[in-house]
Amino acid sequence: MRRIACTFFLLAASLGAAQAQQNWSTVDVVYVPTPYDVVDEMLRLAGIRKGDVLYDLGSGDGRIPIAAAKKFGIRATGIDIDAELVRQAEDNAKNAGVSGLVQFRQEDLFKADFRDATVVTLYLQPLLNLKLRPKLWAELKPGTRIVSHQFDMGDWPPEKKLERGGRTVHFWTIPPR
Repeated sequence: MRRIACTFFLLAASLGAAQAQQNWSTVDVVYVPTPYDVVDEMLRLAGIRKGDVLYDLGSGDGRIPIAAAKKFGIRATGIDIDAELVRQAEDNAKNAGVSGLVQFRQEDLFKADFRDATVVTLYLQPLLNLKLRPKLWAELKPGTRIVSHQFDMGDWPPEKKLERGGRTVHFWTIPPR
């Protein structure tokens, strides 16, 4: 029993050190990939068009930026805090033949610069969406489209909402200032 307790203590201490080293106060997100059919619906609902610049916040394995680049030929950037997922996304982009259009960055979403986005996609927990909303409103240009898989933005009602197969996709546009 002591050995188990000691192992748990060491694991917790090393996790705490890793979080401190990456400047994390908490681990806010567990990676859950968006199903490919939902990726397609998100991109469709966003109304992707030539010249768009997409940012996927919490991009995981990169499937949304890769699909956007592959299907629409647009530039796309994925941002994730997990270095291993960023490496995996880069490999996936290379394998999909879209490395020239897609990039991935290991960054904290709340410190990242994505002001040039015309489309932002996300699949984050409700609390993170709410924490991120002021940054979206302050930094994105009016007319920028935001699409969220599953979770809303609190009292900011979506302009469109698609429900299919137990999945929900929400759509907003940054309003004029």
